[in-house]
Amino acid sequence: MTLPLVLASSSPYRRQLLQRLTPDFVQASPAIDETVLPGESPAQLAPRLAATKALVLSRIYTNHLIIGSDQVASLDGKILNKPSTLANAEVQLRKQSGRTVQFITSVCLLNSATGEHSGESVLTEVRFRELTPVQIRHYLESERPFDCAGSFKAEGLGIVLFEALRSEDPTALIGLPLIALRRLLSAQDLEFI
Repeated sequence: MTLPLVLASSSPYRRQLLQRLTPDFVQASPAIDETVLPGESPAQLAPRLAATKALVLSRIYTNHLIIGSDQVASLDGKILNKPSTLANAEVQLRKQSGRTVQFITSVCLLNSATGEHSGESVLTEVRFRELTPVQIRHYLESERPFDCAGSFKAEGLGIVLFEALRSEDPTALIGLPLIALRRLLSAQDLEFI
């Protein structure tokens, strides 16, 4: 018997992605502390946060498959936080203009009945085109991506900010790597076709 699915996220973007695979899941916010630990790299932070999100909800959902996911953006090895404000987003996009930004998107699948968990991380490299201050301002006022790592929404107008992107999984940039998640769910005998 397959356990019911829980998406450990309040993100509407992750919900929409998981709905591509199945409509049968519960979404719940794990409300964790996302503070970066001293010396923690983006490649360490993303999987730690993904696993923590799943673990926190395992206390409530005790007989489920819980999906935790997190994304960390970095430029020159420095973590880019969600901007929260227009001013912060402008600064981020100015720094990213003409540069390559790395996004680590991690997914963790926790079987709360057994405590077993597994995870994968996907690297996406985004090369931004040269952006003028007017283009940056127009984009930010149009889409208001203040809750998104890197200050853009790749699933929306944000795609016009890019010169190129490289990833094994195009859904990773939006926040939930479905190819990796499918592998993890298959290992738990959950198939969608």
